[in-house]
Amino acid sequence: MRIGRKLALPLGTKLMLILAGLGVVGAVAMALLLGAVITPSFDRLEREAVAAHVDRTRMVLKELVSSVESGARDYGDWNASYDYMGHPTEAFERESFSTLAMVNLDINGMAYVRDDGQAVIARWLDLDRSIDMPDMRAALVSAVRTLDADAAFGSRSSTGFYQHIGDAVVAIGMARVRRSDGTGSPRGYVLMARTVTSSELSALLQLDARLEPKAGGTAVSVGYSPRQIGIAVPIQGARGEPVARLVYSVPRALSLLGSKTLQFAVLGSTALLLVLIVALRMIFGRMVLSRIGRVERHMGVVRSSGALDPLTEPDKGDEIDSLVGSFNAMLRQLKDLQEQVEVQSFELGQSESAVAVMHNVRNALNPISTVLGHGLARGGAVDRATLDRALAELARDDIPAARREKLVAFLTAAANAEAEAHAARREGIEVGRAALGHVLEIIGKQQAQAHKRPELELCDITEIIAKNAAIARYSGAVSIGFQFPAKPHPVLGSRVILSQVIGNLLANAAESIAATGRDGGTISVTVEENDANVKIVIADDGEGFDPALSNTLFQRGYSTRAHKSGGLGLHWCANSMLSMKGTLDLRSDGKGTGAHAILTLQRPPVAHAVVEEEAARAA
Repeated sequence: MRIGRKLALPLGTKLMLILAGLGVVGAVAMALLLGAVITPSFDRLEREAVAAHVDRTRMVLKELVSSVESGARDYGDWNASYDYMGHPTEAFERESFSTLAMVNLDINGMAYVRDDGQAVIARWLDLDRSIDMPDMRAALVSAVRTLDADAAFGSRSSTGFYQHIGDAVVAIGMARVRRSDGTGSPRGYVLMARTVTSSELSALLQLDARLEPKAGGTAVSVGYSPRQIGIAVPIQGARGEPVARLVYSVPRALSLLGSKTLQFAVLGSTALLLVLIVALRMIFGRMVLSRIGRVERHMGVVRSSGALDPLTEPDKGDEIDSLVGSFNAMLRQLKDLQEQVEVQSFELGQSESAVAVMHNVRNALNPISTVLGHGLARGGAVDRATLDRALAELARDDIPAARREKLVAFLTAAANAEAEAHAARREGIEVGRAALGHVLEIIGKQQAQAHKRPELELCDITEIIAKNAAIARYSGAVSIGFQFPAKPHPVLGSRVILSQVIGNLLANAAESIAATGRDGGTISVTVEENDANVKIVIADDGEGFDPALSNTLFQRGYSTRAHKSGGLGLHWCANSMLSMKGTLDLRSDGKGTGAHAILTLQRPPVAHAVVEEEAARAA
C-alpha cells in the first residue's frame, strides 16, 4: 500500500469555502435576527387588527340593536301609548301599527305587552313586500310569552338584545310604556323586532359575512390559514347566552407583508454578504493569491529546468516580499550546495557502487556457503565398517540362503542411498557453480561498466527469475516454495544488473519468511504486460512491514532488522531500476501480512517474436 501525499485544495478555494461558510452562517444569523424582530412585530399588528375587526363587529351589532331600542323607547315614552295600554282602541292600532309606520321605523315586528306577559296587539310585516306574515307573528307572540321582561329590563326603562324568532335572528328593542313626562306607573312595555340578515351585516361591515344561527360558545373564535384569518363573533341574547355567531374572513395582509418584508430583508442582506465575499475574494486574490501564484510558477520552472534563478517581485514591503526574499536566499544557497554536490557525487557514486557490488557478491556467495555446509554436514549414506562386514559375511560359503538374501537387499539399498547422495551432492555443486558464475559475472560486469550507464538489452525476465529462484532456495534454513510463470516475458534492461536486483528481492523475501519463525513459506511472481511496460510483482507471505515505511525503506543505510546494518540492497536496487528506466516499489498492508515488490521495466517494441524464437532455438 503506497502512502502518498493527500491532494490539498488550493488556497483560493479554501478561502472561498471559508468565506462561503461565514456568509451562510451570517445569512442564517441575520435571517434569525430579522425574523426575531420583524415577524413578532407583524404578528402583534395582525392580532391588533383582528381585535379591531372584532370590536368593529360588536359595535355594528350594538348600533343595530340600539337603533331598534331607540324606536321602542320613542313609542314607550309616548302619551298615546300610555293611554292605549289603559284603554286599547282600534284607531291607535291602525295609526301606530300601520305599514307605513313600520316601514319608516325599519322594523319587521311590533307588539304591546302587558305586565303579565300577554301581548295586547302584535304584528309582523315583510318589509320588502309590505305584507303580513302570520307565522312570524305567532312566533313573536310565543317568544313574548316566554320572555322574562323584568330580568331583561333590570333597573333600566329600555333594553335591546338579539333572539331567535322562528328561523330568523332578530334584533329586539323593548321600552317601558309611560307618559312622556315620566309620571304614572308603567303600563307594560312596547317591543320592536328587526330581522338581521347576512347581507345586511356584510354591507355594514363591508365584508363577506354570514350568520350561523344557534352556534354555541360565547368566546370569539379566530382561525388562521396561510392567506386568510377566519373570525367568528358570538351574538348574545337577553341573558348573555349565545344566539348566533357572525362569521367572516379577512386577508392576512399584515402577515403577508411581514413575510415579504422578511424575505426582502434576508435576500438583501444575503446579497450584500455575497457582494462582500466576492469583493474580499477579488482583493485577496489580487494582493495575495496572484503573488503567491507567481512564486509557485517560478518554483515550477526551477523544478523542471533546474535553473536556480532568483524571482523578481515588485517591492511592496509586506509579508510576501519577505517570503520572496527568503525564497531567493534559499535559491542562492541551493546553487552553492548544487556545485558542492556535483563535486562529491562522482566520488560517492564510486564508493556506493563498490559497496553495492560487495553486497550483491555476498548475496550470490550465500548459496555456495549453504551448499558446502549441507555437503559437509551430510555424511556417507551407509557406515563403511557396516558395509565391509556385510561384504565379508556375504563372501562366506556357510551363510544360509535367507541370511544371504537379507545381505544382498542391504547392500542394494546402500548402493541406492549412495547414488542418491551423490546426485544431491552433484545438484548442490551445480547450484554452487551457477552462483559462483553469477559472482564472477557481477565482478566482470562491474569492471567493464564502472563508469558507464548500463546498456539496455533484450532480456527474458522469466529466465532471470527462474535462475535466481533456484539459487534462493539454498540461501536460508527455511523451505521456500516458488511460483513463477513459465511463459517468456521480454523486457529491456541490463541482464546482469536485473539479475542482481531480482536476486536481492528474492533474498529479502526469504529473510522475511524466516523472520516469521515458520519452517517454510511461499514466494510467488506474476508478470503483467501492457503496450509500453512490463510489471513484475514478487509477493511473499513473510513478516511484512508498516505501510508508513514504504518510502523510508529505500533510504541509504536504513534496515527493518536490528541485526543487519547497511540497508544498501534496496537503495542500490531502486537506483539500478532507475538507471534501466524502470521503477521499484514496495507495498505491504502491515506487520504479518507479507509484502509485494513491484518492478516496472520497458517492453521492447518487437518482444514476443524475438523471445519465442530464442526459446525455440534453445529447445
